[in-house]
Amino acid sequence: MMHIVKIILITLFLASTHTLRAAQEEETPQAPVDSIRLSLLTCAPGEEIYSLFGHTAIRYENPARGIDAVFNYGMFSFNTPNFILRFALGQTDYELGVSNYERFASEYSYYGRSVWQQNLNLTPQEKQKLVALLEANYQPQNRVYRYNFFYDNCATRPRDIIEESVAGKVIYAADPADANQTRSFRDIVHQYTQGHPWAQFGIDLCIGSEADRPIDDRQTMFAPFYLMNFFSTAHIAENSRSRSLITDTEKIVDCEKWLATQESEIEKEPYLPTPLQVALALFMLTAGATIYGLKKKKGLWGIDLVLFGTAGIAGCILAFLALFSEHPAVTSNYLLLVFHPGQLFCLPFIIHAVRKKKRSWYHLFNFIVLTFFILLFPLIPQRFDLAVVPLALCLLIRSASNLILTYKHKK
Repeated sequence: MMHIVKIILITLFLASTHTLRAAQEEETPQAPVDSIRLSLLTCAPGEEIYSLFGHTAIRYENPARGIDAVFNYGMFSFNTPNFILRFALGQTDYELGVSNYERFASEYSYYGRSVWQQNLNLTPQEKQKLVALLEANYQPQNRVYRYNFFYDNCATRPRDIIEESVAGKVIYAADPADANQTRSFRDIVHQYTQGHPWAQFGIDLCIGSEADRPIDDRQTMFAPFYLMNFFSTAHIAENSRSRSLITDTEKIVDCEKWLATQESEIEKEPYLPTPLQVALALFMLTAGATIYGLKKKKGLWGIDLVLFGTAGIAGCILAFLALFSEHPAVTSNYLLLVFHPGQLFCLPFIIHAVRKKKRSWYHLFNFIVLTFFILLFPLIPQRFDLAVVPLALCLLIRSASNLILTYKHKK
């Protein structure tokens, strides 16, 4: 009987030991996953034109493996062959880069750009999937992608891959304060180019009426801080359960004192006139010279050479973008009514007509088009920088001058 009891006890001991060991083996792989932290990083704007809108990245922390890395979809190089041409054509290729977090944070601290971190509220399985997706994206054959400023950029890529990793669906809550407010791509561009009037003027010249149509909440997330705000109130819906997408938000690089110092330094920099001020000054000079020319009955063809030549070069750039660029927002640009290639191609005939005091049919056509453009300015379905109006008036009064002089000459 004692032998039977011993056998039973030994059997139970071995069984319990096996069960404990199996449980430990199941928990061992799970422990590192629980310690993994994934978060969305949002970086403050910089001073360069490509950094005015801020930046977005994903931080991956795995203490068990000594990993603290930042996955950055905004890597590009100005040294890429034909970079400017490819950018104009909408054929710029960006790629996913990975860097050490300390190096990433040091770089943004050096340039005085604060960084906010939003910790993602993911399950262990979702964390594993997101890490696997990031690692797959970083493979050499996958890391390069065709960049599109409004639709596929360094903010939309992190959003999409996070959405793909969750088991349920990410639901974004609209801000009640914005319930009756509509935005366009141009509105958001203007929001981030405040204080940079020449950058804003250049962008406004290039993007057409497509940038002025109303966009939905999801489309606003091309801008990093819009993405950050929507993430802060988003939740994950899975079956009948729901949980917040973000557990907490913290500023991990704080450059407020640095920025205060920089603002005081900027105030000491020499004043730079805005595009509108330059355009108004040019209009007054052109109007004064035109009045002088009418009194003296002189065509002043040198002024026309500069004005129509410059407008024609600008028109060639706008036409090239509208016809050949893959950027969807540069088509249907009504500024081609003011600046178009015809002003450059017809320049020899324009100058010849002025020098010979002959009526130019081009000037008549230009006068009619620009008159309608200025009169119908508020009704055109595209927002223009106000500097365009005095620039259009410069061309208008030069065409009117030719028509007046040749009319008097014929009489």
